[in-house]
Amino acid sequence: MNYAGFWRRFGAYWVDFAIFLPLIGISYFCSEQSRLFQLYWFVPGLLIGLWFHVYLVVTYGGTPGKLVLKTRIAMKDGTAVTVKAAILRYAVLFILTLLSSVAMIIATLKMTDAEYFSSGYMVRSATLVALAPSWNRLVMILLQVWIWGEFITMMFNKKRRAVHDFIAGTVVIKTSAPDLSV
Repeated sequence: MNYAGFWRRFGAYWVDFAIFLPLIGISYFCSEQSRLFQLYWFVPGLLIGLWFHVYLVVTYGGTPGKLVLKTRIAMKDGTAVTVKAAILRYAVLFILTLLSSVAMIIATLKMTDAEYFSSGYMVRSATLVALAPSWNRLVMILLQVWIWGEFITMMFNKKRRAVHDFIAGTVVIKTSAPDLSV
């Protein structure tokens, strides 16, 4: 198998990020219109994450970024990713995202509409962080450690596997063209 290198995987991450930019913009706009947007967005946001990181990986062999950069996720033996492996690949990020979202919902519920809308985005964000449960600080640290740990791990092993690849028993391999067949 021809394993995808660090830069190709790093590039795929940024392609996926770019795909989410419109959704991030819509979320920002909606959170400016409704104090409870975080609450309303909780389940749809989790479902979008599962669709993107589990369904697309099982169905197409990767996220759009990976497919565009001519890579696919496979089991260590080169076979298609199993549902279990796709879930395991996403499990840590899913749990940390879930906890972070719950913390922000709790913080938002501690504010009135008047408090929420009386300040700009930056001040409001700082207030929400201050009002979040104390365990949110640990979640945010773990999220940063997880993300950076993924990239660092990829740099220091021959197969360029990230931590989630070791957890799930997967590798990312180069392909000749994006495989979009179902």
